[in-house]
Amino acid sequence: MASSGFFVVCLLHSVVALSCGVMMMFYTNEASVFVHGSMVAGKLVGSTPHDQLLIQISDSFAGLLLVSIGFLLFMVAFLKDRQFQSFFARGCVLLHLAMAIWRVYFERRLEDLSHDCLREVVGDIVLGLSWVFFLMYTWREKYD
Repeated sequence: MASSGFFVVCLLHSVVALSCGVMMMFYTNEASVFVHGSMVAGKLVGSTPHDQLLIQISDSFAGLLLVSIGFLLFMVAFLKDRQFQSFFARGCVLLHLAMAIWRVYFERRLEDLSHDCLREVVGDIVLGLSWVFFLMYTWREKYD
């Protein structure tokens, strides 16, 4: 018997990844202004046309990766194997934890991005906690 919580969490994460990925691919400047503010977004664009092109390509590929992750999460949401769901959820918790650690140790050192670091770390922790709550729910189901 599979958990409907896994389906819901996967779909929510899928929607987040897909929407962020599409924003990064097609609305890079608007997304950057929305996330970082217009002053920081202007600095993140690059100073030469070559730098601007490299940054735009990098952002597009990062967005494409997020879209791919979103589709993967959408497909995984329909799997019914409880053992796989638990394994997948634990992997997602570790992934979000690793992202939070990376942001604390590396991203906060970047002067232009350091003021967003706390908000992004909290976001990573909240996304990771959604998987932890799913795991707690399934453990409660299993041992009750």
